[in-house]
Amino acid sequence: MNSMKRSKLFLIAAVALLLSCGAFAQAPAAKTAPSPEAAAKADAEVDKKASEWAASLTLNDAAKEARVKDVIATHLKAVRDWNNAHTADEVPAGIDPFSGKPLSAMDRQIIVLSSIPKSVHENLMTGLRKDLTEAQVEAILDKYTIGKVAFTLNGYKSIVPDLTPTEEAAILANLKQAREQAVDFKNVKQISAIFEIYKTKNEQYLNEHGRNWHQLFSNYVNAQKAKKAAAAAAGGDAKKN
Repeated sequence: MNSMKRSKLFLIAAVALLLSCGAFAQAPAAKTAPSPEAAAKADAEVDKKASEWAASLTLNDAAKEARVKDVIATHLKAVRDWNNAHTADEVPAGIDPFSGKPLSAMDRQIIVLSSIPKSVHENLMTGLRKDLTEAQVEAILDKYTIGKVAFTLNGYKSIVPDLTPTEEAAILANLKQAREQAVDFKNVKQISAIFEIYKTKNEQYLNEHGRNWHQLFSNYVNAQKAKKAAAAAAGGDAKKN
């Protein structure tokens, strides 16, 4: 992992611990509580999503499906409420101690949101595993992260056509770790930021095992450009004929 990413991981862990202990004196900006109607609507939307995700498993067991739905809904609401109650402003606008660069708004947001109580995540995973197989648990986690594991893995396979089984297993393990961590974040940008941490780990892994990630990626980009240019040229010739 490069020094910038390593420093961000360290900073996220350290600041999250300080936040959980109340070490920062900065108070979050005051927020207006949603109206009862708005709160009820938001909860209904979460319940609908949780019901759809549970139903997608086709469990053929109404009681089990209801329990799974409740576990998912409880978690989604906890993540939403934590996100809504905490902002990047709670983290001082300091610098990354390794790179010297200012923390971005996303860095600060990830730091504060990662301080969500561990029990929120533990309750989700324990609750799911009470009624589901590991494959079914993974299917639910994929719902949270819009299928980023499979999508990203396919990207690696395209960039590294001769990816070995050992390399694929290591990359997949990192992506699954990213997925499980990312379920505790609310939106796609935050989820993508978590995956970026583990994508950097994958690229470092490839570099450490005889690959040149920068060259591989450049080759892929150039090949895609050439393919696009060839298609455009073929299209132009067809129009002339």
